[in-house]
Amino acid sequence: MSRADRVKAAFTRPAGWRATDAYARAVLLGVGLVVLGSLLHQVELVLFGAPFVISVLFALATRPGGTPTITVRALPRTAEPGASTTGIEVDPASGTEFLAVRLPAPGTSGDLGPVHLLPAGTDPIVVKLRREAWGDGVDLRADHLFAGPDGLLVHGPEVGVERGRVVLPPVDALPAGLLPARAAGLVGVHRTRRPGDSTELRDIRAFQPGDRLRRIDWRVSLRSPTLHVREHHAEADADVVLALDTRLDLGSSVADWSTGHPGRTPRPGGSLDTAVRAAASLAAGYLQQGDRVGLADLGRPQLGVRPGIGRRQLLRLRNQLVVCARSAGWAPKPVLNRHQIPHGALVVVLSPFLDDHVVEVAIQAARRGSLVLAVDVLPTDLRPDTETPWGAGALRIIVLEQRTRIAALKQHGVAVVPWDERGHSVAATLRHANRPGRPVVR
Repeated sequence: MSRADRVKAAFTRPAGWRATDAYARAVLLGVGLVVLGSLLHQVELVLFGAPFVISVLFALATRPGGTPTITVRALPRTAEPGASTTGIEVDPASGTEFLAVRLPAPGTSGDLGPVHLLPAGTDPIVVKLRREAWGDGVDLRADHLFAGPDGLLVHGPEVGVERGRVVLPPVDALPAGLLPARAAGLVGVHRTRRPGDSTELRDIRAFQPGDRLRRIDWRVSLRSPTLHVREHHAEADADVVLALDTRLDLGSSVADWSTGHPGRTPRPGGSLDTAVRAAASLAAGYLQQGDRVGLADLGRPQLGVRPGIGRRQLLRLRNQLVVCARSAGWAPKPVLNRHQIPHGALVVVLSPFLDDHVVEVAIQAARRGSLVLAVDVLPTDLRPDTETPWGAGALRIIVLEQRTRIAALKQHGVAVVPWDERGHSVAATLRHANRPGRPVVR
């Protein structure tokens, strides 16, 4: 029987106070030594056996009563990556002497983790938790056992209730990029080419009927026979749609592409992990500017989020990113319909671009008049499959095919940039694309 099977069998014993193997050994050894010493008239044997008999009698006289319990303080449903604390309340029964508790580390199997021996009447146990990986996961499970005097009678062991939470994708501070102006609304922070009310000067022109007197530029008007007014740029809000490709989750090793990642989280450092972190950071940056940000899942359109504003929208997007990653899987064809993209919105497609369908989706969005930015999240340190002699050649073909697709995107006016953690490449590309008379492709 393996160690895991032995642990599983031990944790399936009936509940309630029961005698341990030490109790049985104490009875047999103590009574046996006392009887044998009496028959052989050997005082030494009686003295050796007497402590065992006394321990058994004391355990029976102070037999614990009632049912001891352990209560773990409820964890929040969602949390930020990093450290947090919770508490474990212990309610021992009368006669309980000590407590053995084991707190398996997150992501490990149930038979791992140190066992802590504590007095039964201990204060609430403070547990420090730390999770850097975002997504669903189990943070705490308090496996425990209560013991009476000398550990001859025990209650348990019992497997604790798993306490999990959703750790939201982290948000990195990114430099804001210049976004295209939205066709309607004058409440944003992005400059448009049409005149309006803002602090940035657009032009100085002759006075026309309907102009406000407060716009008159008196310095120019005093040097001219006619009145002149100052014309400013209008400030407009912008819509941003983050199109997330959840159909693939690729790591650095090509040999692992055909196998799934164990657990309910994406591969650390893989394409999906990078895409989700980038989407959360971009959403936070543009929502902070007052723009409307939405989410589109290319593999499962029903999981999308309509564009919105504010801190609540950011929380909704980060939670939905976890839902999208939880439901990630291969879909035959990505979907990005017209009704998912507001007119004039910036579309950010986050994908490794390893199939032609996602390229077609990005090109169709660009043809409908949107500014499309393709963010390449394929790991840069790809390693070939070493178990086959064709590993290096297959990797070379994969890289060349991806370069061909990226070149096709650029030919159709789609800007393509690799993702970096600080977002400088994305911001620089957006600034370049938004300049009048400049080509979009970089």
